[in-house]
Amino acid sequence: MEKKEEKKSQISSTEAVLLGALAPGVNGPTWNTLRFAFLLLGLCLAFMLSVAFTSGQSMLLVHVGFLIIIAASLFILLNWFLDQTGLVQVETQMKELNLLPNDKTE
Repeated sequence: MEKKEEKKSQISSTEAVLLGALAPGVNGPTWNTLRFAFLLLGLCLAFMLSVAFTSGQSMLLVHVGFLIIIAASLFILLNWFLDQTGLVQVETQMKELNLLPNDKTE
């Protein structure tokens, strides 16, 4: 029992994100990293929108507007999908990838 708790505390968030990329499902640290990436994307798109407003080109405004719509809809759909499926524990992903030592007591 103590070894499982020790292993749980030894997993860094970077390892959890890598496990989230390789194993089925999405774990908490991977979802937090994705949300941070979407936040940075939103900041970049807001900057692009301000540049488009100051340039006065209507086609640039249309293109940036479509990019904002695409990014927002992707974020909303990812939130909806994770609400439906739920997050997976990192330990479950490690078991699926056979990274945990086998317990003969189970």
